[in-house]
Amino acid sequence: MTAQELRDVIQKALAPLGLWSAGAEELLMATAAQESHLGQYRRQINGPALGIYQMEPATFNDLFTNYLQYHPTIKSEILFQSHGDASPETLVENDAFATCMARVLYLRAPEALPASTDLGGIWRLYKLRWNTPLGAATHDQFVANYNRYVKAE
Repeated sequence: MTAQELRDVIQKALAPLGLWSAGAEELLMATAAQESHLGQYRRQINGPALGIYQMEPATFNDLFTNYLQYHPTIKSEILFQSHGDASPETLVENDAFATCMARVLYLRAPEALPASTDLGGIWRLYKLRWNTPLGAATHDQFVANYNRYVKAE
């Protein structure tokens, strides 16, 4: 998938939820660049993560159980995006659905979204809330993947 194709998916998926912003878009672009190289990897090698953002089924289930049940408007739109199959497996091929779920994970975090031009802030939020401090991603790797896949540098 090209960066522009993913930007189009992000905008179309998040606009009906009222969750699109330039900062959210760039955070999701960077997450997809780091996690799957914009969709080159849809299933984690030797791991449970799925889709363009590499969300783990346990995280997916936690979002439905402990967040979306308390946000029925968002949940309703996400279920619409799932085309009737709101399961972790749907993350593999339904990028709009995966985008909504990834955005909800970041929405749930108490930190404000960084500006779209603040790659350092995007990295910090990604590392804290997606990869976690115990995760393998490094700052240098993250920046390199962002430049390669999002900025095509």
